[in-house]
Order: sequence, then C-alpha cells, then structure tokens
Amino acid sequence: MDRQHTLLQLAQKLSAASTAADWDALAAADALLAASLPALAQQGPWTAPELAALTVLRQQHGAALARCTAAGAELAARMSTMNTNKEGWYAYSLDNEVIGHEA
Repeated sequence: MDRQHTLLQLAQKLSAASTAADWDALAAADALLAASLPALAQQGPWTAPELAALTVLRQQHGAALARCTAAGAELAARMSTMNTNKEGWYAYSLDNEVIGHEA
C-alpha cells in the first residue's frame, strides 16, 4: 500500500471515530497513527501527493482534538452540575425513603 493511501486511510479513521464520538475507536486510530507515521517517514522523502495527504491527516487530527476537547468540556460541565445538585438528590432520595416506609 502506498504512503498517500495509508495517510488518507488514517485521516478517515480519525474523522469517522471522532465524528461518531467513538472514543475507543479514536484511541485505536491515534495509536495506529503514532505507530505508523515514523515507519512511513523512514521510507524516504515525501512526494507532493503524500505531503497533501499529510496535510489532510493533520487537519483531521486537529478536528479530532477539537471534538475531544469539546466533549471533555461538556462532560466537565455535566459533572459540575451533578456535583452541585447532589445534595438535593440525596435529600430527595431520603425523603422518598421515609415516605416509602410510612406507606
């Protein structure tokens, strides 16, 4: 398989996994990228089409990073809200427990 095709395949894997928010697949694609890129670079100078594919790969990697960052921020906000409301949930559960025992 030629380097250009490999680079574009890696870019596609990153894009598909991050778009689907499939974090396991994204971690696998990132690991594959980390393992493949040095071996590809050792094959000699990059051709113009390969450099273009590298650019696409960098763009997809950046987009995946942005999606991860956004998902992390969203998760942090949800966890903060849950933490803020935990005393209310605890009081509600205790109230329901008391009501359940009275019935």
